[in-house]
Formats: sequence, structure tokens, C-alpha cells
Amino acid sequence: MTTNYETDVVAWANEQAALLRAGLLSQLDLTHIAEEIEDVGNSEQRELASRMAVLLAHLLKWEYQPSRRSKSWQFTLATQRKEVAYVLAEAPSLRVKFDDAKWLEILWAKARTQAETETGLDIDTFPEICPWQVSDVLGEGWLPG
Repeated sequence: MTTNYETDVVAWANEQAALLRAGLLSQLDLTHIAEEIEDVGNSEQRELASRMAVLLAHLLKWEYQPSRRSKSWQFTLATQRKEVAYVLAEAPSLRVKFDDAKWLEILWAKARTQAETETGLDIDTFPEICPWQVSDVLGEGWLPG
């Protein structure tokens, strides 16, 4: 192994892949490979959380600023729903996150904060607990209110 993981992770990854393909298993940097594999899963979780927070924030904006509703907001909602579907298609095991009350609370808190920032409305305008079912939130075309 010639490339240091901390120095150039891309070169390191390419080298590790070449070692794997060549069957040179004893030369692999197993500790960092394990970390990178875990990071892939974490990255997918972050992607799902990010998409869901944006989706929830836009649903809040839709409900609490009816006079500002636009095709652009509808487009954002549709796009975020599709992106969530793509993440779940690539990593179906992430569906269990929707059964995790703590994870959903964190998403809701992020969505409320984002909605507050983007609308200028006080955060207390928005419910402390998400009033919608995940199935509705993810449902194509569903809108609150």
C-alpha cells in the first residue's frame, strides 16, 4: 500500500479496489475499508434525512402560506418525493427509519427551522409534532390543508 488514507482518500480507494481485484487481500487497509463501507450507509441515511426535511419544510410552507403557493413549490414537493423514492429504491433497508420516532422528531425539528427561516413566520406557528402520516407526506400529489 503506497497511498495514505488520510492524505488522498480517492487515490487510496482506487488502490484498495485494485488490490481487491488482484486478490491481494493481505495488503488491504481493512480498518479504513470498514469505515468507508459504514460511511456509504451513513451517506444514504443523510441523503434521506435531507430530502425528507426539505419535503416537510415545503409542506409547512404550503399549509401556512397559502397566498404564496406556486408551481415552483409543487415542483419542489414532487422532486423531493421522487428523490426520497430513489434513495429508498437504492437502499430499501432505510424504510425502517420511518418507524424511528426519534429520527422523525429530528427531521421535523429541521423542517420547522427551515420553514421558519424561509417564511419569516415564528417557529411556534408550526406544530411541535408532525401532524401528517409519512404515507401522506410521500404520497404523490398529496398536500396538507
